[in-house]
Amino acid sequence: MGVTYPIRNKDELDAFKKYYLCRKKWRNYLLIIMGLNTALRISDLLNLQWIDVYDYRKHCYRKHICLTEQKTGKSNQIAINNALKQALEYCRNNQSPDSYLFCVSNDETHPISRCQAWRIIKKAAVDTGLDEHISCHSMRKTFGYHAWKQGVPPAMLMNIYNHSSYQITKRYLGIEQEDKDDVFRKIMI
Repeated sequence: MGVTYPIRNKDELDAFKKYYLCRKKWRNYLLIIMGLNTALRISDLLNLQWIDVYDYRKHCYRKHICLTEQKTGKSNQIAINNALKQALEYCRNNQSPDSYLFCVSNDETHPISRCQAWRIIKKAAVDTGLDEHISCHSMRKTFGYHAWKQGVPPAMLMNIYNHSSYQITKRYLGIEQEDKDDVFRKIMI
């Protein structure tokens, strides 16, 4: 298993996000947008059903995705932002509440496999010229990297990720020398 990296460059990230949107492959587009905006592990993403994101009684999107993470067994509540609502809207075609968000073609009762999700992510990455170290987990890391760059404290990211140590979160952020250089260039005392 190789090392996976976040997508740091905003132009590359935009191209990656729009890859399946331009091709009108809505499920694949939603997979990328949801991965980038929720910071969930791929195993948790693939198990999401429409009932988790849409309130069928009120006919509106939920405010939060509430789930128990498979890996940690911890409860998590994630706000559904506008980018996610917009991506969900492309896919919502009278799906039943128990249909998977990322279902196998023509079979709403089964989610795609982790391997298929990896192929979807990898194709978008390769075709948009991204580094070979992009995988499903890159979406989770990309969320953290851009949140950190926008000023979210690392302690908050540690809580969002449900990490047990700051060292793990620090590795996730993928901080490189150029990030350190930016700090030294901006801080003038």
